[in-house]
Amino acid sequence: MAAGLITIKRRIKSITNTRKITKAMGLIATSTLRKARRNLDANAGYYDSFEDTIKKIASGVMGKSTYTTGNDSKKKLYITMTSDAGLCGGFNGSVVNAAVKEISKDRENSLIMSVGQKGRGYFRRLHYDTIAEYVDIQNEPTLTEAKTIAEHALSLYNKGEIGEINIVYTKFISTVKQEIIIKKVLPFDMKEIKYDGSTEFEPEANELLEGIVGIYLKSQVFNFLLNSKASEQASKMTAMDSATKNANDLLDNLNLKYNRIRQSAITQEISEIVSGAEAQK
Repeated sequence: MAAGLITIKRRIKSITNTRKITKAMGLIATSTLRKARRNLDANAGYYDSFEDTIKKIASGVMGKSTYTTGNDSKKKLYITMTSDAGLCGGFNGSVVNAAVKEISKDRENSLIMSVGQKGRGYFRRLHYDTIAEYVDIQNEPTLTEAKTIAEHALSLYNKGEIGEINIVYTKFISTVKQEIIIKKVLPFDMKEIKYDGSTEFEPEANELLEGIVGIYLKSQVFNFLLNSKASEQASKMTAMDSATKNANDLLDNLNLKYNRIRQSAITQEISEIVSGAEAQK
């Protein structure tokens, strides 16, 4: 009986310590999420405006351009955005699964550029090679990091080593809802872009596009990094809240079990004392 109580007390202590950790990590994730959302909101206006501008320019391109009609390469690049740290539920697994599902349609012509240590680990275990890996991305991504990734991808595209650039990331919708997106950023999907003839370009649209496509790709990568970081913290907050709740449930059950065994032991002791007293009469 006593051995059983000692074991339960040890479990209660262990789970209590774990609960302290998950609760603290949940609070940190909540605080980090606030900052991530502020950064994302601050970038939203610029991103939307630039997106509209680049589409107008692309719509005015005359003749053939590698950015609107593509190049001759059949290779497709997938830039996958995952986290550097774990304990964020199914956040990383969802991104990798979505990427693998898409890549498996034409694995021979697909290349992977992995952002985040967890994505790198997943792809290695699944025996997928990566052409580049970017890790240790800050919780508040910078334009410098986005520029490095974007320039590498654009260089491969301009050299004709790849004919398509796709980014796999988690779009932040709300604290409780995030969505995996696979977006083709180059070449432009001209089916979605219509030229209404109301815009005049100086210099010509072809020349403009050549000059700002690098800035466009950098803005895309930066916005998707911000979305990814906000989604990561939301997933981590949810995971830690769930872990804390599970710890509370376990503690309730263990305390109930402990009290029942203890009560049973006390009752047995009282019965033995009464029986001994009766025997002495």
